[in-house]
Amino acid sequence: MGIQILITITICSLIFWATVHFFFFKRIKKLSELIKSRRKDYSSSAGTRHPIKELEHQVEEWSEERRQEIEQVEKLENYRKEYLGNVSHELKTPIFNIQGYISTLLDGGLEDKTINRDYLQKAMKSVDRMTAIVDDLQTITQLEKGELEIEEERFDLTALVKDIIESMDMKAGEKKISIDLANDPAQPVFVFSDRFRIRQVIVNLIVNSIRYGKENGKTTIKISDTGEKIIVDIVDSGIGIPKEHLSRVFERFYRVDKSRSREMGGTGLGLSIVKHILEAHGQTIRVMSTEGAGSVFSFTLKKG
Repeated sequence: MGIQILITITICSLIFWATVHFFFFKRIKKLSELIKSRRKDYSSSAGTRHPIKELEHQVEEWSEERRQEIEQVEKLENYRKEYLGNVSHELKTPIFNIQGYISTLLDGGLEDKTINRDYLQKAMKSVDRMTAIVDDLQTITQLEKGELEIEEERFDLTALVKDIIESMDMKAGEKKISIDLANDPAQPVFVFSDRFRIRQVIVNLIVNSIRYGKENGKTTIKISDTGEKIIVDIVDSGIGIPKEHLSRVFERFYRVDKSRSREMGGTGLGLSIVKHILEAHGQTIRVMSTEGAGSVFSFTLKKG
């Protein structure tokens, strides 16, 4: 009798665990596999964990991934709102200026020879500013989409830098800033890049060094050969960039001092264009700066 009871209990236990395994653990495993299949990256460890532990692990990882995705979406949404706000603000200023000048002229100023030509010239400057903003936005969009072709060629970087320095001499002279090539190499330094776009990069960086430079200051261009790449450093003795702003200086329309930057001119897109051009070349740019003591912008180029 006791043996029969023991056998019955054993059989019932086996049936119970078989049922639990089939209806519970098996379904847990399927759920775990489903979660893993929905994830982009995972490392399977189902063979080393209990099904419930494995499910718990997968749910935790899946939850963390969703949290990160939500944070990224929120970050992009905030960036979009900030970007649209910046575009609106940058265009609004010249539009209001043009409206004001034209309104004054239509209200009788057109017949006043002491102001009519002056107001028309000021309105034209605002139109030029709007055109520059639109052109720069179009350039960035084309670079991001890969629609702007990079036409690489072999050319002498030293000759290009000297030509740019000569062309920028008058603009630098307005603030009594000198521009020099620090280590003028005896031999040409050849790079393999898009000559027009690299010229755009160097001009933008030098213009910035002048715009935010101090009177009687200095901008120095250094060309270094690392053996694998060419490094270009543009060093200025300007106002510098506060540490907390360094990580954002290459963002569209980002300005450290918004009111002062707009007074100095520029579209606020120059550094963003520089970064995109160099990335299209597969190269990098970085910035080091000390507030009140100047900045160093360094970028790499492919050796020719």
